[in-house]
This record gives sequence, C-alpha cells and structure tokens, in this order.
Amino acid sequence: TSIIESGLDIPNANTLIVEQAERFGLAQLYQLRGRVGRGSRRAYAYFFYSPGRLTSEARQRLETVREANDLGAGYSIAMRDLELRGAGEILGTRQSGHIAAIGFDLYTRLLARVGEELRARREGRPPPPEPLSSIRLDLPLPVGLPPQYVPDTNLRLRLYRRLANLGDLAQVQGMEVELEDRFGPLPGPARNLMLQLRFKLLAREAGVKSILVENGQLVLHADWLGKTDRARLQARLGGMARVGQRDVRLPLEEGWQERLREVLEALQRARRRERSR
Repeated sequence: TSIIESGLDIPNANTLIVEQAERFGLAQLYQLRGRVGRGSRRAYAYFFYSPGRLTSEARQRLETVREANDLGAGYSIAMRDLELRGAGEILGTRQSGHIAAIGFDLYTRLLARVGEELRARREGRPPPPEPLSSIRLDLPLPVGLPPQYVPDTNLRLRLYRRLANLGDLAQVQGMEVELEDRFGPLPGPARNLMLQLRFKLLAREAGVKSILVENGQLVLHADWLGKTDRARLQARLGGMARVGQRDVRLPLEEGWQERLREVLEALQRARRRERSR
C-alpha cells in the first residue's frame, strides 16, 4: 500500500511480486497491479497466497482481478467490490449490506419517502410502510444471485436494486417468473433470496423488526406484543411457537420455513385486531 500512497512510479519496472495477496482488498490489488506495465515493456504481476488461509471472499477478490484484464476495467472492479463488501445501510442496523443502498439512488428514495410521509400526514392517511432495509433478517440460508446464474456483474447489480424495491408478494412472484424466463430455473441461493424477500414483506406487515437465530431458535422481535392479548395469540399458535413479552420463539428444526410463514401470518392477524381496537 505504501507504493500506492507515495505515488511511486517506475516505468521500467516490469515485474511485481505480492506475498500474502489474500490480505489485500480488491481495490488495493487492482492498483498494485497497475504499478507495472506503465511503459513500453511487457509486464507481469504475481500474486502469491497461502491456500490454508484463503477465505471464500479472498478467493473471489483474486479471481476478479484475474478476470478484469481489459482496458477500463476499473469500473467493473469497483462495482464488484461493492457487491462483495456491501455499500452500507444508512437506515439499517448494519453497516454493510444491500447493494441498493448506494449513492444518488438511495438519496432520491429517502427524499421520496419523506415527501410521501408529509403528504400522508397532511391528508390524514396512514404513513407509508417501513422500508424493507429496516427489517433485520439473519436466517441460516445462503442467499444471492450466483455469478454462474447471472454472469454479468452490472446486470446482477441492477437486479439486486430491483429486488430491493419490491413492495408486495405479487411483485416478488412476478420477479421470480421473470428470472426463470430470462435465466432458467432458480438455483438454491436465488430461491432462498426470493423466500427471504417474502419473509421480509410478511414481517413488515406483522410489525416484526427482526428475525434472528439464537440458541437453536428463531426469534421474532416485535415491540407491539406487550400491548396485545398474548394468551390468545399463544392459543392460536399452540406448540408451534412460544410468545413472550416482546418476541416470539420457534425451534429451528426441519420445516422451519413453513412454520415461520404461519407464525408471521398469525402475527399479522393479531396486529390487525390490535389496531382495530
């Protein structure tokens, strides 16, 4: 990194050797490679790594640098770096995550949301629903659009942005049909991504702020539970889940996806009853 920071430029240098390349970030690797081959001589950059310490993300970084060998590849490198590390969630609880939460696009969405809230308040309408990025999900599922399914990085990012903007279950179903029509049957991670979007939409309607895994259980956190008839809700759920003061817990065992959907739907109905009082 000191080579880059000092702006050191030796046009005649034609060989670069980097040890423990797995410890460098994607942008650093790309910039280091650019230190050679700046003159008229053919240059070589060797990135050595320790196989035993090579994480999945480090492998993806090295593969990205190897594949980005065209002129003007810097933009693709930057977009791939965003996809690997995440651009951050200004409104979320985490500081890395959805690709959609970047730059001007996020700013305009925030502005539109504030404007809609003000109009709803002035017209006496209920406020717009919370953005999906405000709901935290940590489920034991690999999710995403694999590069083997959607090879083009920029197209994959555009699809992520569209997925982040889906507003109801019908739109999720339509997006799933479109993906299968364009790219073929959904692989496991992509199907899990659609399932996670459905869970987020159900959680938003049910007033659930987060769904996390704790001690072999799924924990659904909802502040409004303290104001509702929890005994009635527990009777409806039976032994499927346990209702607490501010959370609902269900065991993380085979068939948990279907049980989670049923619990979220039951919470939706209970919340509607609570609001109608």
